[in-house]
Amino acid sequence: MNKLIEILQQALRRQAQGGLCVAYSGGPDSTALLHALAQLPEAHARGLRALHIDHGLHPDSRQWSEHCRQLAKEWGVPCLVLRVEVDHAQGYGLEAAARDARYRAFAMSLVSGEHLLLGHHRDDQAETVLLKLLRGAGPEGLGGMREARALGQGSLWRPLLDVPRQLLRHYVEVHELPCIDDPSNADSRLSRNFLRHEILPRLSQHWPQAVESIAHSARLNRSATETLARHWRAVQLDMVDSATGSLDAARWLALAPALRHPLLDDWLHARGLPAPTTAQREQIERQCLARDGQLPCVRWAGAELHIWKGRLWALPPQRRVDPLWQASWLGEPLALPDGGSLLLEAPARLGQPLTVRLRQGGEHIRPAGDAHTRELRDLFQQSAMPPWRRTACPLLYADDELIGVGDRWLTERGASLFLAAGAAPRWQPAY
Repeated sequence: MNKLIEILQQALRRQAQGGLCVAYSGGPDSTALLHALAQLPEAHARGLRALHIDHGLHPDSRQWSEHCRQLAKEWGVPCLVLRVEVDHAQGYGLEAAARDARYRAFAMSLVSGEHLLLGHHRDDQAETVLLKLLRGAGPEGLGGMREARALGQGSLWRPLLDVPRQLLRHYVEVHELPCIDDPSNADSRLSRNFLRHEILPRLSQHWPQAVESIAHSARLNRSATETLARHWRAVQLDMVDSATGSLDAARWLALAPALRHPLLDDWLHARGLPAPTTAQREQIERQCLARDGQLPCVRWAGAELHIWKGRLWALPPQRRVDPLWQASWLGEPLALPDGGSLLLEAPARLGQPLTVRLRQGGEHIRPAGDAHTRELRDLFQQSAMPPWRRTACPLLYADDELIGVGDRWLTERGASLFLAAGAAPRWQPAY
């Protein structure tokens, strides 16, 4: 039996449950992986299929998609092609933006318990570790790519991480498999390509076992990372507020860096946000010591982190909100400019249209049952509403009179109006 097929057969025995979906780019590595799996009846019995992502970044991308679809069909494997939009206008480089778009599509496409198989091999692992090293990574980064991790409703699985690239390329040659030649893979201006074509070959000339040694180092770092994770996960649950998802800043800062750094990254990833760079992490640590009354915010591509009331609050980048925005509202679901919404708790219609506006400053309201008129700023502070929510909080006006603030406060008139409608307002903030 062919060596690659034998390796995959053994891997399937170890990973005995779940469907199989191959991330099929059409390049040599994923082509070898898909073709070898297609030779195994046990893979077909587990619903073997392929998934090709068309990034739309090359004029021939649609031809590449058809190439993958047709080859997979010849091998008896259904192939789904998904076209994604790559947005690199948010501070990402093109590589990172394409990767983010690709993995979002992967996550959305997996069914419950299904494994997404990638053709990453030992040489890819060595490149990843070197890239992480040059970016100043700690044990987590130097552990390289994980063999398996959760993704969407299923999991991502790299069954070939210990397999050298040459074994896959030899398989392609022996079976004369047609592959896509993406010219971007030869562009040495891209970091990974520079390492692949310029640096690793020179290292291997002097240290023939360089790739194997780097991969071995990654396994040692991964083991160290997992040992550390048992410690920081033990304290993480007590540091994260279950209602708000915020993180206790003082307790986080008191941890040793080996525990503090991976805990922060894991907390951010759990919210779908990217980890900060070393410089940004150091800025967060400094800002945790800010005096009361200050509202520090550290931003990086894809995330922003607020420090407020002694806690860390992580959010996606907030939309710019036009303070002059307003809309007429009769109770139907209303999209707010920050991405939140305003609606009624039960299907109903108000007796008169209200005008929904945003805060301008200086607003006052007399909540029902309160003997005094209150400044809205004071109510926000007393209610512990996070500052980043206040600018997008919907204010409800009837005939230019402020009768409600989101679903927090209503005047006597506002309470009567909603009582007559038989439903209360519900404000769903974006974050």
